[in-house]
Amino acid sequence: MGELFTPSHLIIVAIVALVLFGGKKLPELGKGLGEGLRGFKEGMKGVTDEVNKDPHTVTPKPEETK
Repeated sequence: MGELFTPSHLIIVAIVALVLFGGKKLPELGKGLGEGLRGFKEGMKGVTDEVNKDPHTVTPKPEETK
């Protein structure tokens, strides 16, 4: 079994995308995909930063009154 993403596979995927969405819609789809990936990376960075915080610097939550 060969590699999954050979150049010929990527060319075929690009041709199918061009046929399905057309030349005018592809840049918009690429931009939207890029913005989505950027937002995902920023969200993951925020979660990673929160996990890696020093526990001594975190301010405790106020106690609930009963």
